Amino acid sequence: MIRLKSSATPPTFATVVYPRAAVAGRVAELTAFVRHSAPEVPLSKHPLWLNVLQAGLGHDVYAVEAVASGCTVGFLPLACVSSLLFGRFLVSLPYLNTNGVVAQSADVQAELITRAVTLADELNVRYLELRHEAPIAHPALNAALTSKVHMRLPLPGTPEQLWSGFDSKVRNQIRKGEKGAFTVEWGAEELLNGFHDVLCENMRDLGSPVYGKKLFAAILAHFPGAAEICLVRDGTKPVAAALLLHGWGVTEVPTASSLKGYNPSNVNMLMYHHLLRRAVERGQRVFDFGRSTTEGSTFKFKKQWGAVPHPATWQYAVLKGEVSEMRPDNPRYRRAIRLWQRLPVGLTRRVGPHVVRGIP
Repeated sequence: MIRLKSSATPPTFATVVYPRAAVAGRVAELTAFVRHSAPEVPLSKHPLWLNVLQAGLGHDVYAVEAVASGCTVGFLPLACVSSLLFGRFLVSLPYLNTNGVVAQSADVQAELITRAVTLADELNVRYLELRHEAPIAHPALNAALTSKVHMRLPLPGTPEQLWSGFDSKVRNQIRKGEKGAFTVEWGAEELLNGFHDVLCENMRDLGSPVYGKKLFAAILAHFPGAAEICLVRDGTKPVAAALLLHGWGVTEVPTASSLKGYNPSNVNMLMYHHLLRRAVERGQRVFDFGRSTTEGSTFKFKKQWGAVPHPATWQYAVLKGEVSEMRPDNPRYRRAIRLWQRLPVGLTRRVGPHVVRGIP
């Protein structure tokens, strides 16, 4: 148990923990607060993700809100990730690359984290995980992961400017993809089956369990118009797919896949060009490619588009064990990854969602 000293000076605000059933009554206020917390705000910060994670993954969710004089001054969304295989964790938020505390001042930040640590202890979890970008000083946060970075591209005002900003190698790869006579579709639930088919095969090849369609259906249902699928076909066969999230000035791509056998065709380059164009056409100012290990293969893929690294600091209040025990790069999981890569896609499609929902 982590024991925290009480503050000598009582805070001038109240901190309240809302379970999922009570979150609906605070969504409008929390959304307005988050929306105006920064010039650009990703959709992954939207309070409705609590509903998405409950509906799509079955997590117990909580909204920790700080209120002063009837106004929201801080917000921390949390999901309790639980499984018989891995244990229990309190995370802000699973599936998403960035989240954590949104607050007007350092004292509000500290109080929200203190309340989250207390909740973590009450729920008997192994650790509290806050997916921050800039670190927050707090005595209970006793571990951090900083090995990954967010890769983001500032967007120009027109598709023509976007194209001219690519180097010649990227333009040539896109042109090669265009010669493949692929078709590119945009949509929502009607493209979900094709999107998930590509994702299942790609994640099997990578040795990772796949999220179920239920999660992506919940995302599309809760964010109509702001969440959409891009699907690339070779004839009638889905060969590449991505989920785009359009926030306030920021477009994110939390999930994207292409079939390994189509790598020589550059279909992935074609798709990413369409993703970037879509964000520009919507007037967005930033494209977020997601997190990558510095100088890893996905880092280099994103860097070639002009994306630049931004810090990612995932902070932890560890109550039991160690953070590294659940990291995918832990050597203890190498054998399991190799085994997963040899399983039939149909089997990983059925088993994967039950496994991944319990991984923080």
